[in-house]
Amino acid sequence: MTLVKRQAGGQALAAPDEQAETVKALVARLLAEAKSQGATAAQVAAGVGTGLAVTVRKGELETVEFNNDNGFGITVYVGARKGSASTSDPGSDAVRDTVRAALDIAKHTEEDACNGLADAELMAAAIPDLDLHHPWDLDVPGAQALALETEAAALAFDSRIVNTEGAQVATRRTCHAYGNSHGFLEATWGTRHVNGCAVIAADADGMQSDHWHTAGRAREDLEAAASVGCEAARRTVARLGRRPIATGEYPVLFAPPMAIGLVGHLMAALSGATLYRKESYLADSLGKAAMARGVTLAEHPHRRRGHGSAAFDGDGVATRAKAFVEDGVVASYALGAYSARRLGLATTGNAGGVFNLDLEAETKPVAELMREMGTGLVVTSLMGQGVNLVTGDYSRGASGVWVEHGEPQHPVDNVTIAGNLDAIYKGIVGCGDDVDQRGNVRTGSVLVERMTVAG
Repeated sequence: MTLVKRQAGGQALAAPDEQAETVKALVARLLAEAKSQGATAAQVAAGVGTGLAVTVRKGELETVEFNNDNGFGITVYVGARKGSASTSDPGSDAVRDTVRAALDIAKHTEEDACNGLADAELMAAAIPDLDLHHPWDLDVPGAQALALETEAAALAFDSRIVNTEGAQVATRRTCHAYGNSHGFLEATWGTRHVNGCAVIAADADGMQSDHWHTAGRAREDLEAAASVGCEAARRTVARLGRRPIATGEYPVLFAPPMAIGLVGHLMAALSGATLYRKESYLADSLGKAAMARGVTLAEHPHRRRGHGSAAFDGDGVATRAKAFVEDGVVASYALGAYSARRLGLATTGNAGGVFNLDLEAETKPVAELMREMGTGLVVTSLMGQGVNLVTGDYSRGASGVWVEHGEPQHPVDNVTIAGNLDAIYKGIVGCGDDVDQRGNVRTGSVLVERMTVAG
């Protein structure tokens, strides 16, 4: 068994309200120091967190990891020049030196008229209770017991499960604060709990591995430990007995974890930095079709207990519900203050990314989608990074299940799926009701009318 301790300054977390005030006081000190050293504007992000992660393997305790972290980063502006620096030391000398380092960087950078804080009137005026803080009073024995239960369920699922890569139970509690020289200063608490497992199965043709995990803001949001282990084993055994397929053009059904990545590529193409650098095939796409009719990508930043919920973005700008794609048409880009200025647009409150993104469409059971596809591929895992956002070209290694006459037939492995993102998104002909709710992006299975599948 390995014991790992990670600590970056500071002490264990105090009561939530007390700790939040401590972190906010640190942010205020940094802002004051930046002003005293000559910055015309500044913004600070700070955070503290504690966590526990316990891993077991083959019925034995393998690692215990404790985390107690803190750190802060400051960005200063000297006119139109910008500099950033960070440290994990909250001491007075470190604060002074970090601000000085950021200012030194700013003095040697080029002026950029788009630099600066977001407009003061856009700051979040109210911070709603998003129900994100649910500490789990979990000790090492308790975490170990849950991890062992998870792994045992996976190993007992099928005789073809021959080995394990381990099971892990982890909990983390964090306080994030942001402030800037407009006078905006807020701190929020959040928790995240995870239980996951990975196992190996074997048959006459060789070995396969797969995994599953559950995640939630609150302990009661997690799947039962035995269910996690059984799902990891089911997914692994389902990969056995792979057979080759003929190269051709077929319908492709992306299972929810893979569909999440597909949505991610679209949002990357609609994001500010990609757009102003002219690295997106969706440049100048506002008001134009980017997906099939009936498909909407909507953001819900104030969802209670949401994995990506936030009252304000990385610029302090108030977040709001909106659609990036509505009924297949681009309705908004995802912009922070800087990228918005580069594009001559207004910030959308998305500095730092998106907050709870849902793919919304009419849904059907996955079995019905398979019947509609007839003969094609269900993609359950993807490999490689063959996605070009400039041209939209898409080519990745894939594994999954071959479907004929609307029924699953056998696993396939090491095939390549290829197409163009524009055609893929506009070729969506069905969405499943099997929505994956474990992360910041929620979507069910996504059926694409046709892609090249190279067996």
